[in-house]
Amino acid sequence: MIIVPVKEGENIDKALKKFKRKFEKTGIIRELRSRQAFTKPCEIRREEIKHAVYVQELHRKMEEV
Repeated sequence: MIIVPVKEGENIDKALKKFKRKFEKTGIIRELRSRQAFTKPCEIRREEIKHAVYVQELHRKMEEV
């Protein structure tokens, strides 16, 4: 459960913004989306490798500059 302390006289928009930030940090939406469809372990591993190669290329380009 997410609890957002609201100070007396605080704007409701500010409190809502605090709630949204806390909600994003919990990662609930990301987890729900990932659970909607099953992904095979080999596909997950393939994506991890692709991401690692991408990050490695970025680092190499940054070193050249």
